[in-house]
Amino acid sequence: MDMIGKIRRMHRRDKKTKREISRATGLSRNTVAKWLDEAQPVEPKYRREAAKATKLSAHEAELKQALKADAKRPKKERRTAKALFTQIKAAGYEGGYTRVTDFIREWRQGEGQQAACKAFVPLTFELGEAFQFDWSEDGLLVGGVYYRMQVSHMKLCASGAFWLVAYPSQGHEMLFDAHTRSFAALGGVARRGIYDNMKTAVDKVKKGKGRVVNARFAAMCAHYLFDPDFCNRASGWEKGRVEKDVQDSRRRIWVEAGQRRFGSFTELNAWLGERCRALWRELRHPQHKAFSIAEMLELEQSHLMPMPVAFDGYVENPAKVSSTCLVTVARNRYSVPCEWAGQMVSTHLYPAQIVVVAGDAMVATHERLSDRNQTRYDWQHYVPLIERKPGALRNGAPFADLPEPLQRMRKGLLHQEGGRQGDGAGTGRGAQARAGRRAGGGGVGPGECAAIGAGEHRARHQRARPPASAAPARDGCDQPASEPDTPGRHGAL
Repeated sequence: MDMIGKIRRMHRRDKKTKREISRATGLSRNTVAKWLDEAQPVEPKYRREAAKATKLSAHEAELKQALKADAKRPKKERRTAKALFTQIKAAGYEGGYTRVTDFIREWRQGEGQQAACKAFVPLTFELGEAFQFDWSEDGLLVGGVYYRMQVSHMKLCASGAFWLVAYPSQGHEMLFDAHTRSFAALGGVARRGIYDNMKTAVDKVKKGKGRVVNARFAAMCAHYLFDPDFCNRASGWEKGRVEKDVQDSRRRIWVEAGQRRFGSFTELNAWLGERCRALWRELRHPQHKAFSIAEMLELEQSHLMPMPVAFDGYVENPAKVSSTCLVTVARNRYSVPCEWAGQMVSTHLYPAQIVVVAGDAMVATHERLSDRNQTRYDWQHYVPLIERKPGALRNGAPFADLPEPLQRMRKGLLHQEGGRQGDGAGTGRGAQARAGRRAGGGGVGPGECAAIGAGEHRARHQRARPPASAAPARDGCDQPASEPDTPGRHGAL
């Protein structure tokens, strides 16, 4: 249009001829004449000839159908141009890849724009009104093992403060623990929680906003006094703040995390907490640029509901104790006191701990195993069996990793057992004491060995039992908090 205006001024104002204008501009006289003959200046357009049939023509209908279907899907689920190229190539397409990408680009700029683009209403939230929760999946080496981790994201809608916790898997016990940690870190509980229709929260999606909420999830909501609000199906934009946080965290957090080495999930989650707090101080609030997220969180905390006692978030399942005094929980086996062999008990599954309950009594606790098909023993659960089966000391799996003082006593008892069979040596507590003295060489008797096993080495082989009225501590995903030591069940051994 600038050139047309220049030509019209040169001819009508400066009185130059078409030949002079052609020489001055380098345009042909025909082009100059055509533009001067128009009553109103019109921007010239290239007239494209009718497209000729190409190798792609026979597959255009299939491509259009696939693109229309993808336009209605979330971005993560849409097929890439390379995937569509592979699809039509399998159907007989013999052309090149760039022709397919050109077609996809033109379709999205034309017909597909209306199908893919939607209009949204910007949202605003009062302080303390709501939080949004979501899960993401990220890969990382933890303790030398590569995990496809499940990472919980909680974000306060008003201040924009967020909190991340990583877990090896996603389940009810992880969901409850993630809420407890996030509420504690953010300084309180908002009045409403916004979720998608995750299976750990919703048992069934009904028409409209109707939901059959999971009973344990509803119990957690009632404990923390917030209202759960579930998005419509496939409508992630209804919790767009936390969805954006998932995207941003990959750039702000996980790129750096991939360059570090973490020995455990406890170490990883401690680093994630430090990184979240650092980002609160660095990032400005999107609506109130004069304030950082940390400053906005400080304002919002006074509007949050106070954090109550942590919800006892475990997954309960019945289990039968096997003849080898083991119960199976989450594809691993854990020992139980031998008097419960063959009986039904209840198992409580926590992110970092397994608790076995019979009636109202806690009969066993173990650190949770992260692998599958593993077995965790507490040697004290098998001590009463030694009186009837003394030979079990020799090859019994629960006694393979005893503390060193008890290993000496074990060897002495085995030696004494051999002597009794040969010359009728004495039995009972006196014989055990003599065996302990011979094995230790320094007067280490059974009582001392049992005290050492129940005290100094108990944390190494078996977690101390928390009071029955308190929920088990959950300081780390794979390392439970230590608790005051208690006397062993067989301290008189």
